[in-house]
Amino acid sequence: FTEEWLPSGHSTIKNDATGLYGQLTGVPKALLPGIGGKKILDFWWETVNTRQLFSEVYLVTNADKYKHYERWATANDFPVENVVNDGSTTLEGRLGAVADLELAIRSRKLQDDIMVIAGDMLCADQNFDIAQVLRFFRSKPGELAIYYELEEGEKSSSRGIVEVCPETHRISRFLEKPQEGVTALRLASVVFYCLRKATLPYLSDFLTLQPQAQDRTFGRFWEWIINEEKLPVFGMKLPTGFQLIGQVGLSDYTKWLAHYSAQQQQCPAKPITCRSYARVGLMGNPSDGFNGKTIAMTISNFWAEVTLMESQALVLLPHPLNDPTEFGSLQDLYCISRKEGYLGGLRLLQATCKKFYQFCSKQGAIVSATLKCLMKFYNITESDLPKPTRANFILNVETDELFITAGLQDRVVQVYEGLVYMDFSKQLMDEQGYGDYIPMDMSSLPPFWLAYLSDPSDSGRIHSNVRQRWLNGEAEVVEAMKSFAGLTDQARSVYTEDCLGPGNLKMVQLARQFGSAAKLPGSGGAVVGLCLDQVRLVEMRRAFQEAGCVFCVIVPYNPSGTIGTNSQD
Repeated sequence: FTEEWLPSGHSTIKNDATGLYGQLTGVPKALLPGIGGKKILDFWWETVNTRQLFSEVYLVTNADKYKHYERWATANDFPVENVVNDGSTTLEGRLGAVADLELAIRSRKLQDDIMVIAGDMLCADQNFDIAQVLRFFRSKPGELAIYYELEEGEKSSSRGIVEVCPETHRISRFLEKPQEGVTALRLASVVFYCLRKATLPYLSDFLTLQPQAQDRTFGRFWEWIINEEKLPVFGMKLPTGFQLIGQVGLSDYTKWLAHYSAQQQQCPAKPITCRSYARVGLMGNPSDGFNGKTIAMTISNFWAEVTLMESQALVLLPHPLNDPTEFGSLQDLYCISRKEGYLGGLRLLQATCKKFYQFCSKQGAIVSATLKCLMKFYNITESDLPKPTRANFILNVETDELFITAGLQDRVVQVYEGLVYMDFSKQLMDEQGYGDYIPMDMSSLPPFWLAYLSDPSDSGRIHSNVRQRWLNGEAEVVEAMKSFAGLTDQARSVYTEDCLGPGNLKMVQLARQFGSAAKLPGSGGAVVGLCLDQVRLVEMRRAFQEAGCVFCVIVPYNPSGTIGTNSQD
């Protein structure tokens, strides 16, 4: 199964003039409700799983939607380890459909015939038998592409159009989304293919020829294969009723969505939504908690987002993914609880509101985003709550209210945003209650990369007992923190494998094999690195992916809106 990127700001439900479908905004197309209330992906998983026709089933998605599919997997007995995260978080940073398929093949070392299905397709005929596709594929000496006849009013420019010999069923011509008037053909290809084991190397050859993600579509791949006669490709026509979600009307959804539309409430005020971007520590961390100096940067690859709406009562709404209250089964609850524990985002919202009330009565990222919303809602200005004080506020929410092990660096960089130099010397902290924070020029940033484990650890575990040892005046820890940047070996003797974990050290060692500088960015289970050689960067990405890690190129977040020199490959 594959997941398709939608342009930023576009809903998965198009042409919604009624306003009844806002509940589904942001839901991946494959997880939209289908016929009978089942999600579209439920139908396909049941189809391929019931007949036991496949040795393994994999689902490829981007990092932005990964959590949705992880939840779906645990609720539907789909192997979570078979959900492949391609690391992309934006449309601009996408890998492309063919690159996603090649990633799954390479990272999972697949060496067999494969079937590719777009997870967002819905077949109106619920009795559709996938075995008939396999039988047709095995009866032909080549690849298989599924097609259907365009319905009246459906434009050929929205599809890959095929010309099929009625006698041999061989596809003789492929046009990727031709302009209106170019062809009278009305047979449209969909993302439903069968490829032979011997054909898989052609995927890498194609990707080499197409460096741009927008050209790495299955349509372009088949256009290349068919029009240049590299391999024989045969076409099978699906029965009437086969449809692609997102390209048809909303009639199939009206009944299912009636329940949600009845619960919709009119808000007298426009909702306030604020983001706080993720950060990476570039130098000096974790000396921020030990009167040291650091440089950190916010990145736009990842973020926390909080929405505040006016209401009669103060209600904290659980996030359906991060604060689940409904589970597919007892086993689903067990798996989620074992992996993520019992502490979601609600505790951060509640603690922030409590601290905010205390602040008003006297005069992580989720906390930072929540505070932004509260300041807007209550018209709290920069002079009322200056940035240095705001960073202390956020840290106090986490340390005093929730007893989370944390330092000031993350809170400072998320308040100031961009690239920030921070001096937390004891003299400054004692005299003014905060450090010296200086925004830095981002115009000449080199290209950074980020890799993380699929099951990362908590950074609080990484800090372990080091802070207590520092407070106790242990000479080794005190001296290491004073000269953290230069004394790498001494610092490592403080943060041993017991503190850092073998997974983190393994990622650092893997990066060094490619001559890339790497360090922990401040969160457990991740490393940030610098690689100026684009060829080695591509090789390193492949190595991390094959080691089971998620890899992405960092996109710095600059609050001024100015784009730096850091670019994505």
